[in-house]
Amino acid sequence: MTKKHSKIKKANKRKQAAKFKFEPTDISELQDHYDLIIVGSGGTGLTAAIQAHELGLSPVILEKMSSIGGNTTRASSGMNASETSVQLDHKIVDSMDAFYNDTFIGGGKKNNPELLKFFTTHGALAIDWLASHGIELDDLTTTGGMSVLRTHRPSSMAPIGGFLVTELLKQVDKENIPLFTDVLVKKLLQDDGTIDGVEVEINGEKSTIKGDAVILATGGFGANPKLLTKYRPDLEGYKTTNSPGATGDGITLASAVGAKLVDMDQVQVHPTVQQDTDHPFLIGEAVRGEGAILVNKAAKRFVNELDTRKNVTAAIDELKENGAYLILDQGIRDRVKAIEFYDKVGLVVTGQSIAELAESIGLDAKTLEATVATWNKAVDDHNDTEFNRTTGMDRSIVKGPFFSIHIAPAVHYTMGGVDIDADTHVLNEDGQAINGLFAAGEIAGGLHGNNRIGGNSIAETVIFGRQAGQQAFKFIQNLDKSSK
Repeated sequence: MTKKHSKIKKANKRKQAAKFKFEPTDISELQDHYDLIIVGSGGTGLTAAIQAHELGLSPVILEKMSSIGGNTTRASSGMNASETSVQLDHKIVDSMDAFYNDTFIGGGKKNNPELLKFFTTHGALAIDWLASHGIELDDLTTTGGMSVLRTHRPSSMAPIGGFLVTELLKQVDKENIPLFTDVLVKKLLQDDGTIDGVEVEINGEKSTIKGDAVILATGGFGANPKLLTKYRPDLEGYKTTNSPGATGDGITLASAVGAKLVDMDQVQVHPTVQQDTDHPFLIGEAVRGEGAILVNKAAKRFVNELDTRKNVTAAIDELKENGAYLILDQGIRDRVKAIEFYDKVGLVVTGQSIAELAESIGLDAKTLEATVATWNKAVDDHNDTEFNRTTGMDRSIVKGPFFSIHIAPAVHYTMGGVDIDADTHVLNEDGQAINGLFAAGEIAGGLHGNNRIGGNSIAETVIFGRQAGQQAFKFIQNLDKSSK
């Protein structure tokens, strides 16, 4: 295929994507029984539903909000995976062991080894599964804590979350998988210790939906101040990047049937969130991954910008300056399409020169010029003598105009949740599986240890979403056999 034809093909795909608008299933079509009930319509729930449907089940997706996609729609950087053909196409030789090691170290060596092993050995399969559905993540970037380029994203460099949800919804639409919004699951139902349905509330009316298994894909509790401060009182008053629906409903549902909770005090604060406006906007890690630096009010760098989120957050907090400033140029902006959106909503300050940019944000011009010059030399030499940064050094800050975004830390992700095994069974306090109940995504605790690496949440939704769909199918298949 010629480059011209390739561009035409990509342009046509963009036009088709722009035309697609998913419509939730009309509530009048809600039935009282499905093979599989999936609670939550983020990346995990959508992936689980598609996988289960492909195995022959009749799943339903129940979403409490009017909007679809949950926190997944807010993800911007990409999806981590190792030993992929995409990496080899970019001449990146990686290993699953290196992926495991980076994530283990990044999580303070507190990650659940069983979950982490499954996660790091199934990323490439998840990338291939997406590609087989026409969802191609064929470009690479990097995030804090990763030693090589393994954060996969679309070649359009569109923010991963909205892209993934839209593409998965196309599959849901194509396969006629029912997806209902404004349906609040209030209770998990049990029969002789096995989960066999849910009690729901629709427009104030309660009803029951039966199912052979239930998958909880409800996300975390980053938008629930009461629950956050219960486990982390030190985070009282912090703003959040989470969607309004991330209130920990699934954790409450699972706890009520005896599920064990793990790592509930492990809450990630994202270092780069623009929060000078009424609504906080997460500035994705890809901005730093493509070469941006952070400076303080003295116009100097103060941290390895691609250290783990936990360490970068700590460095910003230690400044006691109400945040810091991301500094980047047009070359970096060209590599992160989300910046166009950030600019559109008024988060970006522009200067035709470094000096002009400095004056616009109240920093000393000569100091910022010197800081950028020192950084550019570090990039040229591939040797950051100041902070030992080794990744995100592929381009200097030299191409005008130049840009700045003021950022400060905000609550972003909850690493804790219900205890699961690598088969996504929800476990009780004795470590035994609760029959018929599965969980995947941010609702589950243990995978990330005390710090989640950027790009691992989207990977988790697809990897464990697929696993939940497969294991629910296996469970239901065994039920059918035992009833014959």
